[in-house]
Amino acid sequence: MTPGPSSSGSTGAFSPNTDELLANNVAYVEQFSDHDLALAPRRHLAVVACMDSRMDIFQMLGLDHGDAHIIRNAGGVVTDDVVRSLVLSQRLLGTQEIVLIHHTDCGLQRVNEDEFKREIEAECGIKPWWAVESFRDPFEDVRQSIGRLHMSPFIVHKDHVRGFVYDVTDGRLHEVTR
Repeated sequence: MTPGPSSSGSTGAFSPNTDELLANNVAYVEQFSDHDLALAPRRHLAVVACMDSRMDIFQMLGLDHGDAHIIRNAGGVVTDDVVRSLVLSQRLLGTQEIVLIHHTDCGLQRVNEDEFKREIEAECGIKPWWAVESFRDPFEDVRQSIGRLHMSPFIVHKDHVRGFVYDVTDGRLHEVTR
């Protein structure tokens, strides 16, 4: 089944958030203390994770601002754009370690890629040229993503690539072995 507009979990009418976010930024600026952070991450670490709002990457890994590059997309899948970001992270900013984080109960586990693309094509008049990258098993998809990184000629540092599945019910990370 493909999630639709009614599956978003909202119970009322949508109200934009941007004005509130800008007001929050004013308070943030008053307490801002990250002005001396270096461009390159302190831990030489890049994390690729799902965009799921239930995952606070900094909190779950005990990271501070400036420790790591955080690259997020739907599913935490290693796509061409993720490789592009990792190549810049490694070659220009010195990262040497990559951590992949998928999670349980991912929305991509519920998407039938072909059906979803047909629905979009019917609505927009053009079939998406990009892959949805849906999957059934987050552990297997982490293995797939690790394999993509190891096969990429553009990724320089491959010795320290590890993958995990975050359990959204208890917060635990489960390591995925190849």
